[in-house]
Amino acid sequence: MATDSSSDPVREGSPDSSPTEEAVRTALASVNDPEIHRPITDLGMVKSVEIAPDGTVAVGIYLTVSGCPMRETITSNVSEAVQRVPGVTGVSVELDVMSDEQRRELRDSLRGGKTEREVPFAQPGSLTRVYCVASGKGGVGKSSVTVNIAAAMAADGLKVGVVDADIYGHSIPRMLGTGESRPTQVEDMIMPPSAHGVKVISIGMFTPGNAPVVWRGPMLHRALQQFLADVFWGDLDVLLLDLPPGTGDIAISVAQLVPNAEILVVTTPQQAAAEVAERAGSIAVQTHQKIVGVIENMAGLPCPHCDEMVDVFGTGGGQRVAEGLTKTTGTHVPVLGSIPIDVRLREGGDEGKPVVLSDPDSPAGSTIRAMAGKLGGRERGLSGMSLGLTPSNKF
Repeated sequence: MATDSSSDPVREGSPDSSPTEEAVRTALASVNDPEIHRPITDLGMVKSVEIAPDGTVAVGIYLTVSGCPMRETITSNVSEAVQRVPGVTGVSVELDVMSDEQRRELRDSLRGGKTEREVPFAQPGSLTRVYCVASGKGGVGKSSVTVNIAAAMAADGLKVGVVDADIYGHSIPRMLGTGESRPTQVEDMIMPPSAHGVKVISIGMFTPGNAPVVWRGPMLHRALQQFLADVFWGDLDVLLLDLPPGTGDIAISVAQLVPNAEILVVTTPQQAAAEVAERAGSIAVQTHQKIVGVIENMAGLPCPHCDEMVDVFGTGGGQRVAEGLTKTTGTHVPVLGSIPIDVRLREGGDEGKPVVLSDPDSPAGSTIRAMAGKLGGRERGLSGMSLGLTPSNKF
């Protein structure tokens, strides 16, 4: 039976005739900006389309900034999309740069016409679930848990973002595998890089090398505010904030900036860690935030010879923290899961390959995936720079 393709602009023309401009622009609509994740046709990035009688097509593309790190990706994607249009015999892509006015229009469009800076996750009607991953002390694997939960949620089809709010001890970029990726700035809006389907921002993306950040409270608050308000996150299902250990300035700032954020407490089994973890979780009473649950990390080492569990750091810490927080808050705080010691979890963090992706059926991988499923599924039915923070700034 013959099929009628006349209603499909991409298939207009034939190998014996030149393609139409409509067909080329329809093909370009399938190309998303790799940072904004929207069609380049909707973002005003298509400057021109010129079609020669011999079927060669010249496409002009506007980049948001002259040093756009994704220029090669955009060029390649545009070429491939246009080359698939029937009748096209060759493609050339010429890159230009948006004017200041075009960038302002793009910024306002992405912000829905709002020029003022606001934290979108704190606005009424926001469908993004915000989780603050907290711990009482360092070294309990809080960042590893954050990265793997985020990667597992993204693999499940959710739109996920991570804010590395541990300003002094930032480690998320390496653990998530963003490598040398840097944010791109469009006017006063920051486009975050992504890895494994997770958008991420960290102060480590703005500092040279392994330079330390030496800031006091007000600077920390402003940096966090910019990460939440000035970064273009798009429509996220879940935002995870990797908090610094303890109950300092950042924890208080988060409560002010995103009062609807919920807390995940990470601890290890030993009593010393459990006590300070309970202390960190108790801040929720003062900030009027909800504690979603407790995650016990490093909960035993499976013996490689006999599979018997060796309690390297003791037992029961997670349960003790959950019971203590239940008593303190007056609401039930569950233990969401206990993650066993697994060398693959550590290796994945060093290599930027979360274990939930590289070895999802491992003891640690399967445990974290189960927790991510609980946390990601709870609201799934509802959701489908005064500091001068720029990628080139030195602090």
